[in-house]
Formats: sequence, C-alpha cells, structure tokens
Amino acid sequence: MAASDSVSACASDPAASRGRLHGEVGRVVRGPRDVFQRDRDRIVHSIAFRRLRHKTQVFVAPDGDHYRVRLTHSIEVAQIGRGIARALGLNEDLTEALCLAHDIGHPPFGHAGEDALKAAMAAHGGFDHNGHTLRTLARLECPYPLFDGLNLGWETLEGLAKHNGPALHPGWALAQIDGEFPLDLASHASLEAQVAAVADDIAYDNHDIDDGLRAGLLCLDQLLEQPFVAANFRGVESRFPGAPRDRLLRELVRDQIGVMVNDVIAATSANVAAAGVASVADVRAAGRTLGGFSPDLAAKERDLKRFMYANLYHHPEQIAAAAAASEVVGALFAAYAGDPTLMGADWAARLPAEKTATVRHIGDYIAGMTDRFAIQRYAELFGRNAVPAALAHV
Repeated sequence: MAASDSVSACASDPAASRGRLHGEVGRVVRGPRDVFQRDRDRIVHSIAFRRLRHKTQVFVAPDGDHYRVRLTHSIEVAQIGRGIARALGLNEDLTEALCLAHDIGHPPFGHAGEDALKAAMAAHGGFDHNGHTLRTLARLECPYPLFDGLNLGWETLEGLAKHNGPALHPGWALAQIDGEFPLDLASHASLEAQVAAVADDIAYDNHDIDDGLRAGLLCLDQLLEQPFVAANFRGVESRFPGAPRDRLLRELVRDQIGVMVNDVIAATSANVAAAGVASVADVRAAGRTLGGFSPDLAAKERDLKRFMYANLYHHPEQIAAAAAASEVVGALFAAYAGDPTLMGADWAARLPAEKTATVRHIGDYIAGMTDRFAIQRYAELFGRNAVPAALAHV
C-alpha cells in the first residue's frame, strides 16, 4: 500500500468501537450519528466545555477581548487536528472530540492554578489536569438520568488518557477511571489521539506568539533570533513587500502553522509505512509514537518552545500573575478545608466523610472554577481589597 493508504487503514472505526461503560436504554435517538460523533456532541454541549471560555490559556484572566482563552484554543486545536486527520484518512470526528476535550480538566489560571492545587492536595494524591479531564467527563459532568458522567466511548477516553503516550504511572484520578473501565494504559493510543496531541502543540506554539506580540511581551526582533521564525518571516516579506507589519505578523503565524501541518502529514505517513502497521491495533502495539513531526522540525519546535518559555511564559509580568493566581487558589482551598459550607449548599451537602475523599471533593470544586469565579469567591471571602493587584482588573 502507498503511505496514505497505510495510514487510512489505521483509522479508528466507530462501528468497531469497544463501546461505552454504561448501556443506554430508554433514550430518544437524535439523528444518525455514530459513537464518535455523539462523543464530540456531548463534549460540546457540556457545562465543563462552556466554562473554558473564562479559563486561562496564556494570560491569566486577560482584560483584552482579543486574547485566546482555553475555549478558543480548544476550537483552534480542533480545526488543525481535523485538517490533519482528513489529509491522512483518519477519523475526523474522533480527532475533533479529543481536540475539543483535551483541556477540560484545567483548573482556573492554567498551570499556576494546577501547581497550587497539586500542592494543596499533595498528601492525598495531588492533582493533574489530564487526570481531571477524565474525571470530569466520566464522573463529575452528570446530565443523564441513570449514570454519572458523559458515558463517552472507550476510544475517546483512551485517547484523552494517552494522547501524550502510554500512561505508565497514572495519578489517582486516571487510575480510578481505568479501574472502572480499563483503558490499556501501557499501550499507545490511536493515531487520532496522536494527531490531537501534535495539533495542540501547533496551535499554542503559534497562537501564543500572536498573543505575546499583541500583549507587547514579545517583539519581532526577539522572534527573528529564532532561525525557524526568521526563515518563515523572510518568505512572508518576499511575497507581500510593503504590506503593513501587523498583517505580515499574522501571515507569519498562518505560514508557520501550514509548515508544521504539512510536516506532520508527511512524517506520519512515512512513520506508518516504515513501521509496517496496518490497523489501529498495530498502532497501539507499535511501541512508539507514529503521529508527529519529522526529526528536523521536532528539533526546531523544541527550540521555539525554549524561546517561548524564556521570553513569554516566564516573563516577569507572567510570573507575577502566576504568583497571584497561586495565592488565590491556595487561600480558597484552605478556606474550604476549614469550613466546607463555604462552597455552598449543593457542594457541602455532597461532602464525603473520609478525609482523602473530602480533599478531592474540594479539589473538584476549585478545578471547575473559571478565572473570574475564583477571583469573585476570593473577594467574597477575604475582601475585594485583598485581591492581588495582578488580578484586580477582573
């Protein structure tokens, strides 16, 4: 088979799905959708997905309407992932579902909020956003009468659990889900999950540049120190001489996405052909990731990430905002641990009796918060004047 045929032979087939944990009887069937299409739709209609519109992507609780948040980032990842899947002949609906859901477990304030929750829950298993994605979708989001969770298909849960590779040392949240509905955590996931993972990298590598420039934390001169960026910008300038600088920068971001997407399509096709895999089962048993960048572009992408960490993610303004976010999350956790009734009647009424379960219940409550809701709750408990200056604009 040609490389493209080899890849499409490895596509996940909804008709061969391993199914859902809970049987679904007595429900009205709405339209001729397969299991992956239904999973995507359940994710889009979930409360947890809607909350992403007020959760940090790069900038904590941004005060500008043009910055990306977790929701817009997830939509952009889905657009990139679906395009790659289509070119490779993979299942687009499963890819889209994984892209849309991959960040649902993030707490408020992004990685700063995650680190604060991890510290607060350290004695009781800690916290990680990927495990919490599975927990949210399989247990906490409960729109159906007869079971907890969205009851997503096995392939969707597996892809979310392992999109970054085998989960050999799962945290408590993922281990609980796996114990109930085994996800073969020691193997690799489907090509659709691998495409979703690299689509995430492509999206934030480039869109974070866009937002960093908009915020004034990055400048073009800095970016042009990166050979990959410089080469692409020279190409843009040569095609559009004399065009306004702001438009050239947006064209640069589009060009870089295109270069990365085309590389993934070619590299994944080559990897599948070289590995001799011919089914989704072969992909899971391949022993290595097959979907991703070529070695050359992977090295350039790692270099770009190092640049972004040094110049954007660890920028003094970002560090100050992260410290403020950690303060808010830590203080909220301590307050709820001291008096769980502060979480409100609904959450307090469901408080478990056992200590570890109580800590995790509080973690669930805080992890579900948006940036602005966390700041509002902090202000209610400690006073508006106590809100850290870096977050006071919300």
